[in-house]
Parts: sequence; structure tokens; C-alpha cells
Amino acid sequence: MGAYDQLWKPALPALQRHVKLREGFAERLLARPFRHPADIWIQAASAGESYLAGMLAERLANETDRGILTTTNTRQGMDILAAAAKRLPPGLVDGRLQTHYFPFDRPAVMRRAVSSLKPRLMVLLETELWPGLLFALRQADIPVIMVNARLRSRSLKAYRLWPALWRHLAPTRVLAVDPANAERLGRLFGPDRIACMPNMKFDRIPLPAVGRSATQPRFWTRHLPATAPFVVLGSIHRAEETLVYRMIARLQRHRPDVVVGVFPRHMHRIDALCRRLGSAKRPVLRRSRIKGPIARGRIVVGDVFGELTRTYQDAAAAFVGGSLKPLGGHNFLEPLMGGVAPVTGPHWRAFRWVGTEPFQERMVHVAADWRQAARLLIRTIENPTPRHILQRRATDFIQRHRGGTARACRAIRDLLNDQPRSG
Repeated sequence: MGAYDQLWKPALPALQRHVKLREGFAERLLARPFRHPADIWIQAASAGESYLAGMLAERLANETDRGILTTTNTRQGMDILAAAAKRLPPGLVDGRLQTHYFPFDRPAVMRRAVSSLKPRLMVLLETELWPGLLFALRQADIPVIMVNARLRSRSLKAYRLWPALWRHLAPTRVLAVDPANAERLGRLFGPDRIACMPNMKFDRIPLPAVGRSATQPRFWTRHLPATAPFVVLGSIHRAEETLVYRMIARLQRHRPDVVVGVFPRHMHRIDALCRRLGSAKRPVLRRSRIKGPIARGRIVVGDVFGELTRTYQDAAAAFVGGSLKPLGGHNFLEPLMGGVAPVTGPHWRAFRWVGTEPFQERMVHVAADWRQAARLLIRTIENPTPRHILQRRATDFIQRHRGGTARACRAIRDLLNDQPRSG
């Protein structure tokens, strides 16, 4: 660890200038210390893991009287953890739950972090493997559990360049999200400490309320033409915009009355989308400026932040972007929960955790390119599956895969049973 520690010394000035690391720099160096010790330390890399860390912290804070620290590397992660803390009674937050930026993994810093915090258990989410942290925890004889654990094949090859190091620093227990990840993690750490658990991400998915509420009419049902299909193209990235324009043109040729809603992933693309999609004869409508009925054949650009999920509930067909180019894809379960079988492009690596069942059951459709995506949207318009049937099938699918948070909390409590309390 001595050589690893020395590598951090020249890196710190550059890290201080990094736009994403400048905020909280004092906390990352422990110049701003933890407020008080904690029995459980939960580390989440960024936004996605922070949602899971927040679920764990909420449940553990309500079920035990242990002190909990949640840490993350990013500003967005801190916001997510702070929001989770606000959902707890004030007394639990002030005395038992604290949030902090994750300290830099310099071994000297991590030794001070472990000594100051005095944790009785370290919880790592997904693929959080920090040698400085793991070495400090091993020196202090503190158990480590990885939950919702996963490890890509490419990452395994890199880690196995130092097999003895990772066997020495291996967590006490590893709960992998599926057998394939369990096998890879077993090759890295040894199979005796590996088990499987349901993926906690399924616990985050809100189940649909089947049926429409007559007392709360939604925006789109009030403004869309009664018989024209409404196609939603959601989370569109700049890199795939040209392909999306072609999809829209093909949809309009096949169904001139179609109303298309385009929702960019990043709001700064609103003006550019309006200019390119509109014309002098038929300008694009901005969602925020709609006051009356929407005419058939119009294009609407979604410029109201946070509205896409609700909009899917009124779509006749939906395409989920970030998937026509290798961008990882976006959450195709959101339109499915709204009762529409969505189309995604071929690049949806970020959601491989969902598994293959939604595709095998034809709840979600994968298109090889923009042409097939347009054909699948047209087919969905012409031969729709009833919304309530899709919602019921989606609900059954999600419920079968839930329970990961409860499973992780049980494992955490089991490891804490013989551990003395902090203080």
C-alpha cells in the first residue's frame, strides 16, 4: 500500500481543480471530519448507487438503532442521499444518520476515516472496490459486505492482474445480483463467500395504478385529438437526433394524423429541436405553451422537466432513447408501467439488469436500427395490447423480482449481531 499511497500525493492538486471533485474537497480529505461515529458505513459511487444506498439507510434506520453513515462521490449522489434522509423522522437524521462525501482512497486518508468513524460494518454497493479503504478495514478487523454486487467480464480481467491482492482484500460476504455475476465475483474473491440476491433496482420501480382516475384528468387526455395516435419519443440524445428525425418522417408518412411528442434527454436541446423539427407552415409546439386542443399531425417538444414518465401513460406507442447509439439506453420500464409496450434501440447495456423476460414476453421490443424502431412503433399503433393487460403483466414481473432491499438488510443485521457498537 505504500506505493499506492505515494501515487496520491502528486494527484491531489489536479483533483482539486477537477470540476466534479472541487465541491466537498475538504470532506474528501477529511479536513472536514465526520460529525460522529457510526456502526454502519454505506458507500455508493454516484446517482444510481445512491438511490440504493438511500433505500438501505431508510430501512435500517427504521429497523435498528445503529448509527449509519452514507457516502458518495458526486454532488448528485449527495442530493439523493439527502432526500432519503428527509424522509426519516428528524430525530433519526440528527442523531443516527449522516451523509458525507466519500474520502479519497489514499491509504493514509482511509486509515484516518476508519479510525475516526469506528464503523462495525462496511457496506459496498454494486462494484465499489477501493484498495485503500479495504486495506484500512482489514487492518482494523472490520467486516465488509458487498450487496447488489456485479462485475463485468472486462473488469474481472483487469482486477485479476493482481489476484493475490484482491483475495487478500476480499469482502467478508458478497451478495451478487445473478448467478453470472456471482460466478465472476467468485473467481475474483473465492466462491465460498458468494451468494445471490434479488436486484434492489426492482424495489425502486413504482407499481402502476391500473385504470384511469376520473377525478384527476391528465394534461394529455385533455388536449390530444380523440382519434389520432400519440407517439412519445423519450430521453432523446443529441447523438441520435438525426436518426429520430427519420423515424418521425416515416411515422408521418404512414399516419399523417399522428401526434409525436419528442422529449430530449437534456433540456438545453429544446431550441435546436424546435428549429429543426418545425417549419413555417407547421411550427413545433412546446409543451409549456399549449393552452388548447392539439391538432392532428403536430409535433410537440417536451420542455417541462420531470413530465416524461406521466406522459407515457397517455401514449399509444413509445420509443426510449439513448439506445440508437452506444449510449447505454434509458429506463424502458417506465412506459411499460404506464401500459404501453415500448421500443428501445439495440444499445441498452445500462439496463441489462432487467434480464430477458420482458423481451421474451413481448412487453418490450428491441429494434436493430431506426427503421425497425419506426416499424415497431407503427405496429404498436395498429395492433395495441390493452393497457390494463400490459400493466398487469408488468406488475407481476416486477413483484416476482422484488425483495432485494429486505434481503440485503437481513444480511447486514446478521453480520452486525456479534459486532460491538460504536462509541
